[in-house]
Amino acid sequence: MKGSSVFKNEITLAISILLIATCLRAPFTSMGPLLETIQASLHLSTAAAGLVNALPLLAFGTVSPLVPWIARRLGLERAMGLALVLTGCGIVLRSFGTIWSLFAGTVVLGCGIAVCNVLLPGLVKRDFPNSIPRLTALYALTMGVSGALGSVLVVPLSEFPGWDWGWASGTLFILPFIAAISWIPQLADGNKEKTAVQVKPTGKVSLWGSFLAWQVSLFFGLTSLIYYICVSWLPALLTSAGFTEAQAGNVHGLMQLASAIPGLFLIPVLKWMKDQRLVAVVVSGIALTGTAGLALFPQWAAIWGICIGLGTGATLVLGLVFIGLRTHNIAQAASLSGMAQGFGYLLASGGPVCAGAIHDLTGSWSAVFYASTVLCVFLALAGWGSGRNIRIGETRSNPVSHTGAV
Repeated sequence: MKGSSVFKNEITLAISILLIATCLRAPFTSMGPLLETIQASLHLSTAAAGLVNALPLLAFGTVSPLVPWIARRLGLERAMGLALVLTGCGIVLRSFGTIWSLFAGTVVLGCGIAVCNVLLPGLVKRDFPNSIPRLTALYALTMGVSGALGSVLVVPLSEFPGWDWGWASGTLFILPFIAAISWIPQLADGNKEKTAVQVKPTGKVSLWGSFLAWQVSLFFGLTSLIYYICVSWLPALLTSAGFTEAQAGNVHGLMQLASAIPGLFLIPVLKWMKDQRLVAVVVSGIALTGTAGLALFPQWAAIWGICIGLGTGATLVLGLVFIGLRTHNIAQAASLSGMAQGFGYLLASGGPVCAGAIHDLTGSWSAVFYASTVLCVFLALAGWGSGRNIRIGETRSNPVSHTGAV
């Protein structure tokens, strides 16, 4: 009976993790197809509209390094519950339809998602140590599918009689609401070990002084930068090329759905690979093909959207895997996670705004995607360095297999 109870609790927790994963992208990536409507409704400049997708990333970068401290103070379960409440409140506030509520709500939901982003990998590593690749792949898939559905549905919802973009974006409240309800049983269990969120320095190696740690952080940051530029402005490029808003939303959703696919096969394969340099370069090249294709031949947007989704989805998985493979223990991995996500999302937060500014200066969305193509080259270089079979503090490749490190 006891074994059956433990198994039931694990199933319940796994379901909660997947429900939390639905909240990690959809609440803000689904705003991309509505961005031009919001811009016209609130009379925003292109750069100001870019803040709608930049602010969550800025919140990620600012809050991520603080999350381990928050989790130590509150406990992982309570911190996660608070994060889901913040995410839901932010969605509701944003849906009021004014400039101040748009930006304030976006910041609040960004803070909530930031906490979930950092804690979820640690939660998986703590409670499912023997199923990390499988559960990571499932929650990566869940993120992509929920983000894709959000992008496809928001435009038709905004056109519903009596509705507008505020009502359409407000429907996303259902995601953190359901996740929070599923999380209530976990709040009673506040005595679990919190080793997964401890980030006190271990050993003599400083992450901030490690070239390898910076390579991993840069790889994670460039991945996020490229992805969120595309998430923010792909619909605008397509509508300027003659696509309807609904068609642009469909391609936008297809790109996000494609970003979930690499999680199904890449993590189990990487589990047995000692060196990931070639994989990092190849998947960066796939993303490059998509951004260059959009700039040159936007009429084939569905193909290029799939390429961007596959490429950035794979590099995101690699970035998460590198955090495990390039570190010696859970505490160091948590520290690198905070560093990579903090630096990475701060870097990415400037992407939507800078892309909007590039458009305002050049009058062309193609220029934005040419710039993204150049970024893909630097992504490949960072991936080549991050993919070496070496851990922080080592000076040469370690012949010992890293199997299971992720």
